Order: sequence, then structure tokens, then C-alpha cells
Amino acid sequence: MTGTELVQPFRIDIPQTALDELTAKLGATRWATPLPGDDWATGVPTAWLRALAEYWRDGYDWRGAERELNTHPQFTTVIDGQRIHFLHVRSAEPDALPLVLTHGWPGSIVEFLDLIGPLTDPVAHGGDPADAFHVVIPALPGFGFSGPVTEPGWTTERIARTWVELMQRLGYDRFAAQGGDIGAAVTAELGRVAPERLIGVHVNGDSGNLPPLPMADEERASLTDVERDRVARVEAFMQEEFGYISIQSTRPQTLAHGLVDSPVALLAWLMDKFREWTHPRSALPETVIDRDRLLTNVMLYWLTGTAGSAAYVGYAQDGGWGPKADSGVPTGVIVFAHDIGIRRYAEASSTITRWTDVDRGGHFAALEEPELLVEDVRAFFRDLRQQQPLSSESVDEPR
Repeated sequence: MTGTELVQPFRIDIPQTALDELTAKLGATRWATPLPGDDWATGVPTAWLRALAEYWRDGYDWRGAERELNTHPQFTTVIDGQRIHFLHVRSAEPDALPLVLTHGWPGSIVEFLDLIGPLTDPVAHGGDPADAFHVVIPALPGFGFSGPVTEPGWTTERIARTWVELMQRLGYDRFAAQGGDIGAAVTAELGRVAPERLIGVHVNGDSGNLPPLPMADEERASLTDVERDRVARVEAFMQEEFGYISIQSTRPQTLAHGLVDSPVALLAWLMDKFREWTHPRSALPETVIDRDRLLTNVMLYWLTGTAGSAAYVGYAQDGGWGPKADSGVPTGVIVFAHDIGIRRYAEASSTITRWTDVDRGGHFAALEEPELLVEDVRAFFRDLRQQQPLSSESVDEPR
């Protein structure tokens, strides 16, 4: 193995000067004058954002979050010229299944912290030891300690090929995959770039194909009530929320200057989506997801200065979000109440063997409904373990 292929231990250790700088910047914020009503209709309200920023400055404990992150084994490696940071938590169960978890935007590896225990040690969390996983949680290229990116072209296909190489370096010839948001696209792509390596793929939200829009009346009439509601929400999204995609996929560098320099700008940009995409939509983000967890996610963007390169992931797709070929790899999908997956369209590019609709939960499944997500992952892979036993041995430590 060459030097560039080495997997090296990593530990988060942020200098105090960086935390002091953040405190000073938060204290020196020049606040926007509230727009009429100061409510979510025009974006993140000034009063709400100001209260959260004050807590970030005076109440949030980064060192506690840092200690929690550092309780999990972390590593870095360079693949295809890009540093990749990841957690690698092995189960004590001898027949554990390797599982790579991929986050999305505006998330991070923080999304999966509450899943690590139940997945790697099911017995301690009321589960069956036969459902154990070895868990690998990489940060997407350009995100957090996997950033910034220095080359163009980081499509979901390229990221998937990078994950295949990562799992190979860890000694996992065959493995499972799960993800949501961009992570769902990467997870589905894993099945296309290395179908012989994937035991199965599981996604939350959608496996790739959105309904055709505009939709003919005849086709709309053929949908179920739940499906029509999801189509209506896609249409509303395109009218009311598509602006962030337009900016990030066309002018990410312009946006980056504000997000990397101003912690409040970054907080507002990310929190806008956590409010819109959690369930119920009318609830404030911190009533759905723990406030400290939300801020730890923001901190990984802030402390690494990667808000720009994370936004660049949309630009890097270069129109590559469209329908894809079916890999034939068994696919499980769980669709929470906020999300918009519709099976009849998803099946055009996925061999779906399990589909679960849930009447609660939002886009950030691992943060909002970790128990439901874990149970669906366990159930989906339970049968696949028996049908496709592992044929390779996994090493105890990264090579």
C-alpha cells in the first residue's frame, strides 16, 4: 500500500483561538432589520435567529460535542486526490455486516451519531445480535474534515467509487449501504458502480426518480391520495424553496464568501432548511431535533470553513441528478411524512424489495426518528444477510 492509500487515525482537536474567534464574531453581528411580520414566510426570522445565536455564543458547549465525537474511532485517508474523514465503529458481534452510512446537505456525520450504538451493539439497545453492523460514516468530499475540495467533478458516481475504495481499504469486500438526501443518491449509485460488492442499498426519502412535472390530469387521477399529496408538495417546493438549489448549483463561490465569514449567515442558511424539512413543518427546528445537536452540525461547517465546498456539491453534479439505470441491487426505501418518494416512479431506477411509508418524521430521518430508521434498516438487511452471506474477512483495524 502506498503512502497515499494509508488509513490514519484522526482526532478532532479545535484550537481555543478558533472558538474565541467565533465568540467574538457572534458578539459583533450586524443584525438585519426584521421584515414585516418577522416570520418564516420571508425566511429565518430575526428574533428567532438572534436567540439561537446568543445561545450558540453563551450556552452551547463545543468541547462537550468534541468529546462525544472523539469517543468514536475516526480516520482519514486520501482517495482520488481527496482527503476523506470517516468514523469506523466495529461491532463486537462476529457476524456483523459492514454498513456505510452517507449523509446529505445541510447535514454531516453528526446525523448518524444516535444510530451508532443501536447498529453496532443491538443487544444493548433491545435488539438481536444477528442484526449487528460494522459502521463506516464518511464525510462527503467538501464537507467538514473531508474538505475543502480542490478538484471539480465530484459527482455522486465519483463519490460512490470513492466509497467502494474506502470499504476495500478497510477490508470489506462486500457491504451494505444506507443514506438520505445526497446520501441517498450516492447510496443508489453504489449499486450501479459496484453491484457485485453491494449486498443491498437502503435509503430514506427517495431512491432517485421524482414524479414527472408538469403532470397530466389523467396521470394525477391515477395516484393515491398519499401520492397526490407528495406530488403537490414537490410542486410547492419548486415554487417556494428552489432558490437555494439555484444559487448553490450556479454560484456557490459567491455564496461561500458570506457563509465562511459570518457565523450568523451560515446559521441562517442551514436553519432555514432544518425548519422547512423537519416534521411537522410548522414546528421550530429545536423542538424536533436537539438544539445542541443542530449546532454541532453547524460547527462542522464553521470550524472547517467548508460551507462553500459543501454547497459546491450541487454545482459538481453538472445536471447529473436525472433518472438512472436500475442496478438490480435489492433496494429498501423508507418514506417519512415530510418526504416525497413515490414507489411507481422510484421503481424505474431501483429494484425495490421493501417500501415503508411512515406517517411521521421528516427529511432528517436519522436525527428525527432514529429508532424507526434503525428498525427499518435491520428488517431490510435481515433477509439479505441470509440470502447473500459474506464471503470475505474483515480486518480488525484499517490497513
